[in-house]
Amino acid sequence: MLSNGKDERYMLMAIRQAELAQDAGDVPVGAVIVQGDRILGQAHNQVELLKDPTAHAEIIAITQAANTLGNWRLADATLYVTKEPCPMCSGAIRLARIARVVYGASEIGLQNDAAAPEIEPGVMEPECRSLLQTFFRKLR
Repeated sequence: MLSNGKDERYMLMAIRQAELAQDAGDVPVGAVIVQGDRILGQAHNQVELLKDPTAHAEIIAITQAANTLGNWRLADATLYVTKEPCPMCSGAIRLARIARVVYGASEIGLQNDAAAPEIEPGVMEPECRSLLQTFFRKLR
């Protein structure tokens, strides 16, 4: 459900965030949360930096968005993320009531149930996948 390049515009912002993670030696995942045209939060993985296994881009962006709104319910928000959310992040997305998730590279598979947000996979997938592949090639 692309609307006038909006998904690509926000995914490019998420990719820039992922590049920041990569530059810091972390897995290159970036996230941006938008409500309407307002950016509520944006972040990149900081697991290595913070030595925190929960410091995923999605979790940090959700925290920022909740602080921006002064409310943990992120209804009508869209999360743009460069990689399909892991189970931990998927749970946080549901708890935050995020309405829509747009991601680039597929990984594990989000579980579909009645509480799942609308999912838009594959937006700019080649670019997002390339970022991850390049990062992991350098590690090996």
